[in-house]
Amino acid sequence: MAANSEANSDGGDQDKEYVGFATLPNQVHRKSVKKGFDFTLMVAGESGLGKSTLVNSLFLTDLYKDRKLLNAEERITQTVEITKHTVDIEEKGVKLKLTIVDTPGFGDAVNNTECWKSVADYIDQQFEQYFRDESGLNRKNIQDNRVHCCLYFISPFGHGLRPLDVEFMKALHEKVNIVPVLAKADTLTPGEVKKKKIKIREEIEQYGIKIYQFPDCDSDEDEDFKQQDHELKESIPFAVIGSNTVVEAKGKRVRGRLYPWGIVEVENPAHCDFVKLRNMLVRTHMQDLKDVTRETHYENYRAQCIQSMTRMVVKERNRNKLTRESGTDFPIPVVPGVAETETEKLIREKDEEVRHADHELESHHDHEHDSAHNFDHHEHSDRQPSPERHSDHKGDEAL
Repeated sequence: MAANSEANSDGGDQDKEYVGFATLPNQVHRKSVKKGFDFTLMVAGESGLGKSTLVNSLFLTDLYKDRKLLNAEERITQTVEITKHTVDIEEKGVKLKLTIVDTPGFGDAVNNTECWKSVADYIDQQFEQYFRDESGLNRKNIQDNRVHCCLYFISPFGHGLRPLDVEFMKALHEKVNIVPVLAKADTLTPGEVKKKKIKIREEIEQYGIKIYQFPDCDSDEDEDFKQQDHELKESIPFAVIGSNTVVEAKGKRVRGRLYPWGIVEVENPAHCDFVKLRNMLVRTHMQDLKDVTRETHYENYRAQCIQSMTRMVVKERNRNKLTRESGTDFPIPVVPGVAETETEKLIREKDEEVRHADHELESHHDHEHDSAHNFDHHEHSDRQPSPERHSDHKGDEAL
C-alpha cells in the first residue's frame, strides 16, 4: 500500500510539473492543415526552353491544356503577357493552392528592350494589392498572391549568361526570389554542364546579381543534412530535364526521354538536378521562400510606400501652412508633371482675359466720362450771355 501511494504521489508530481505548452506545435500543425497552404511560382525565360513541361513534371499536373503556340511571324511583334494558372493539389490530407505565373513572349521579339518591365510591374501590383488589403478594415481573409519564387530559365546554347539574362535578373532581384535553372540539360554532356554551371555562378557574382540564398545550416544539424545542403548550393543553377511521358527502362516504367543512344530519366540524380529542384521547392525550402518574400521583399516595398506617404503628408502640411500664411482662402493646385504646366497655362490665360476685360471696361468708362464733361462744358458756354449785350442793356437803362 505504501509503495502504491508513493507511486501515485510521484505520478501526481509529474502531472503538476507538466503544463502542456509542448502541444503547441501540434495545434499549429492542425490549424495549418485545416486552412491549407498557398504558393505562387513564376516561370520566366524565352520560348522553347521547356518551362511548361518542367512545371507539369514538378507537380504532376497538366496546366497547359488549352495553350496556343505562335509561329515565328506572330512572335516578332508579340508583347510580354502575364498568365496565371491556379490548381488545388492535395497530398495525404494536406491541401496546396498552387499558382503558376507564366510570361509568354518574354525574349521572343526582335526588340527586347525592357521586356522585363511588365514582369516587374506584375510583382509590384501583387505587393500593392496585399498592402491595400492589409491596410483595410477586413484583414481576416486576405488572399496572398505575392510571387514567392521565380524560376529563371537560362538557355543551354551559348557561353554563360546573355545580356538579356543579366538585365532581367538585375531588374527583379530586389523584388522576388530568383532561382536560376539551366534548361534542357540533356543537350549537354556532364562535363559541359559542370563548366557552364561554374561560368554562370561566376557571372552572377561578377554582375552583382542577388539570387535566392539558401539558409545556413545550424551547428546542431547532422552531417548528412549538411552534406545535402552543400550539394544543393553547388547545384546552382539547377540543370533540369522535363518530361511528361513514361518510358520503360530495365523493366521499370520511369518518366524520361527516349533517344537512340538510351533513355534520360528525369528523376535520376545522375542524369539531372530535377529531384534536387523539386525537393528544394516543395520539401525543404518552400516555407523559407515564403518567409523571405514576406520579411525582405515585401517589407522593402512596404517601407517605400510608407516613406512616400509620409513625404506626401509633410508636403501637404507645408503647403497648407503656406496657404494660411499668404492669406488666400483657396488651396494652391498641385498637379504633377505635364498637368501642372497646363493648369498654370489656363490660369495665366484666364488672368489675361480678366485683365483685358477690366482694361476695356475702364477705358470705356473713361471715354463716357470725357464725353459727358465735354457736353456739360458746351451747354454752359451756350447759356452764358455775352459782355457786349450786357453793357448795352445797362446803357439803355441809363437812358
